[in-house]
Amino acid sequence: MRTVQLEAVIDESRFNKFHLLVFIWCFFAISFDGFDIALYGIGLPLMTQEFGLSAAQGGALGSYALIGMMAGTFILGSLSDVIGRKRVMASCLLIISLFNMLAGFAPNETVFIILRFIASMGMGGLMPVVISLMTEYSPKKNRAMIVAIMYCGYSFGAIFASIIGMVLLEALGWRFMYWISVLPLLALPFFLKQFPESLSYHVPRNQGSKIADILNQIDPKGNYQAAHRFELATVTSTGRGIPVNRLFQEGRALTTVAFWIMVFSCLMMIYGLNTWLPTIMMESGFGVASSLSFILILAVGQIIGSLAGGSLVDRIGHRNVLLLMYLIGAVSFVALSVTQTPILLYVLIAIGGACTGGTQNLVNPYISTFYPADIRGTGLSMAVGIGRLGSICAPILIGLVLMTSISPQTAFMAFAIPSLVGFTALLLVQEKNTVAAKEEVVSGTSG
Repeated sequence: MRTVQLEAVIDESRFNKFHLLVFIWCFFAISFDGFDIALYGIGLPLMTQEFGLSAAQGGALGSYALIGMMAGTFILGSLSDVIGRKRVMASCLLIISLFNMLAGFAPNETVFIILRFIASMGMGGLMPVVISLMTEYSPKKNRAMIVAIMYCGYSFGAIFASIIGMVLLEALGWRFMYWISVLPLLALPFFLKQFPESLSYHVPRNQGSKIADILNQIDPKGNYQAAHRFELATVTSTGRGIPVNRLFQEGRALTTVAFWIMVFSCLMMIYGLNTWLPTIMMESGFGVASSLSFILILAVGQIIGSLAGGSLVDRIGHRNVLLLMYLIGAVSFVALSVTQTPILLYVLIAIGGACTGGTQNLVNPYISTFYPADIRGTGLSMAVGIGRLGSICAPILIGLVLMTSISPQTAFMAFAIPSLVGFTALLLVQEKNTVAAKEEVVSGTSG
């Protein structure tokens, strides 16, 4: 009987239409994460006027939804290793689409936050599942770049929201922005038909025909059959156990905590900026359209950071790229707090986007490659779930800062702190305990 090492087949594969299909659907799904996050900040100035909310209440309203996102990350993200990542991804898209659309009809802030809380649960479960699937099915030689480009969908979603807001917000109001969220619901039947399930789900269930079908798309010349013996090394070697407990075993404990702090720092900056950037710029004297243009520039910066960082990963390593981005981010936020020139503000906002969203886009695959395949979804879900605490804190904290008598732009100074915290946490990561490093040790010993 022929034995097939699944990871080797994927690692050595060449990017083809199967990989492109996975990429397109992951890009599409994650774009609505970016759309949703930009959506709240774009509509916030008009919403606070309609509901009669203060800056602190507006920040709290955003934070309540992010609590739902954290709950969704833990519940739905961790379920991906149990019921399958495709099912969780489909469930997330359904929840996001339906409840965000309904939030656009909310008669008051109480109903709005309930609907947003449920929708945000879908958002929380989506990110780790999408990244795990894209990481799993990408060829090894350009995996970091593929995942980074895929995650640019997040920024494209934010750009899409910004453009719609700049053109239609004043004419059609903030509710119209939420009604657009119905789009993923319309695409769901096509997703269920076309998207593959994770191999780490099929292998323990001995679903040979499904595995063979996926492998023949990844490697058309392989002639894989259901009767072959399929092995996913990290699944068969790590055995069973409670997934969360295993994040702290085999020398992974310190790195697991460091990952949580890194994601906490990134999400604190990302959600703080997306929630309050338009308001900060409006209070600094810019008009509605001009203020929303900063969200667009922020998203463009995230794309540039993801692509530039991803291209550097293969040259100087994931760790060095991330250290550099955290440091540059801290400097850019300090500069933003004292800059008055519009052109320089745009440049610094773009750099801030590159070193927040762009950094998180590179942190995610960095985390994914650290854990064995059968706990990869749990590892990333836990990191993002704990990190959501940062996204919850940010809208409230920045809202409180804006209620003081200091200049609105001074609030940018606060974003330099989590950037430095993320830098420090990254220094604690023990790369010797990654799956790849251990495989190299075993290979060298056996050789």
